[in-house]
Amino acid sequence: MRIFDTSKREKVEFSPIKDGEVSIYLCGPTVYDDAHLGHAKSAVSFDLLRRVLKALGYKVKFARNYTDIDDKILNKMAQTGQSLEEITNKYIAHYESDMGALNVLDPDFKPKATQCLEAIISYIKVLMDRGVAYKTSDGIYFDTSKDSGYFSISGKDNNTDLIARVASFGEKRDEKDFVLWKFDEKWYESPFGKGRPGWHTECVAMIREFLSDKENDKFEIDIHAGGIDLLFPHHENEASQCRCAYHKNLSKYWMHNGFIKVNNEKMSKSLNNSFFVKDALKNVHGEVLRYYLLTSHYRAHFNYSDEDLVASKKRLDKIYRLKKRVDGVQAGMANESFKSELLEALSDDLNASKALASVDEFVKTANERLDNNPKNKAYKAEVVANLGLIGEILGIAITNYVEYFQFGVSDEQKEHIKKLLDERAAAKKERNFARADEIRDELAKMNISIMDTSNGAVWERNNE
Repeated sequence: MRIFDTSKREKVEFSPIKDGEVSIYLCGPTVYDDAHLGHAKSAVSFDLLRRVLKALGYKVKFARNYTDIDDKILNKMAQTGQSLEEITNKYIAHYESDMGALNVLDPDFKPKATQCLEAIISYIKVLMDRGVAYKTSDGIYFDTSKDSGYFSISGKDNNTDLIARVASFGEKRDEKDFVLWKFDEKWYESPFGKGRPGWHTECVAMIREFLSDKENDKFEIDIHAGGIDLLFPHHENEASQCRCAYHKNLSKYWMHNGFIKVNNEKMSKSLNNSFFVKDALKNVHGEVLRYYLLTSHYRAHFNYSDEDLVASKKRLDKIYRLKKRVDGVQAGMANESFKSELLEALSDDLNASKALASVDEFVKTANERLDNNPKNKAYKAEVVANLGLIGEILGIAITNYVEYFQFGVSDEQKEHIKKLLDERAAAKKERNFARADEIRDELAKMNISIMDTSNGAVWERNNE
């Protein structure tokens, strides 16, 4: 497998620290608001990486954190009058619901910063003992001048544009220095004084706690992943702490997904164009959004448009039509050449669009073969297995097709449709075909189409 290592600025052959095992850490959200499209792109991109590595036979350990103590959360507390736990628990639940709708697998570890205070404090102690941290009136700071490898991850240099991104305090020795522990009497006890952890230390401490290969003297983990906006200063600062604390590299490989744009503008809170996942999920099934996010390479800057979302739905619909066509057939063996084709594309730095093109071709061929020979049971069993493979590796087409095609219909409407279909069945039994036709027309006006099967009528919502 080849992946693009951001720190090396090139594609490299992936070789794990331990044969057959992979450790991945993904920077998760700061939980003060609902998940936006940027969170979804990152989660789906590295969920795909995890699925591909598993399909290639690796045992994968995957961690994604929650930053649940931060200035943004404190601001939310001040605005709402809610406690830290009320805010963070609410948005963690929302985030997990949204990611579940996108078929993102649950991580093996999903630590919260507030649950890892002991590990964070211990890490800061090591840095202080090494002489690479210092105390000011407002906190404990990391001394970036003590790390000769600083900027090696991001490839940046010491220029004014760069350091302008980092908040400056008069007592800091250098503009690039960052807070490890911020003094605040309202929060947590520590040997340095009451306060709360700095963002950059949370992640390295969690990595050491949950994923670290402590025996390896070169690397803590295999892959560190996140959005490209985290490369500097966040990931640079993480890597720097690890080098200075334990004289080893935090990660063997660094992977980053691109920015999200909405109508060709970078999505950001300041531009007020953040696109929440929950809003998209009101209009389309979660798998449609996942499919759409997969159509663009994870490193590419993704420009959201309603037209492209509709196009993705049409492509996914075709897969579900095939799934419906082989309903009830027992899975056989997946086609080996199809499997190889998928994994070959995805083993080239997660080339999902090439993999999806292979899926399109499979769906087209399958329909043609089933048109020509609808009673070929062995081929139907292979089709079912191939669809299972698509679900396992790409995380799409795993929903029941009835549920998929009924998306967007409320429980109340479903109940009403059921009553109408029961009435229609009774009318047909009584040979009152005029009434049966009236009900079909009534349902059509509701944008519902019905198909008569040997097990009774089934219905789906038409595309609008």
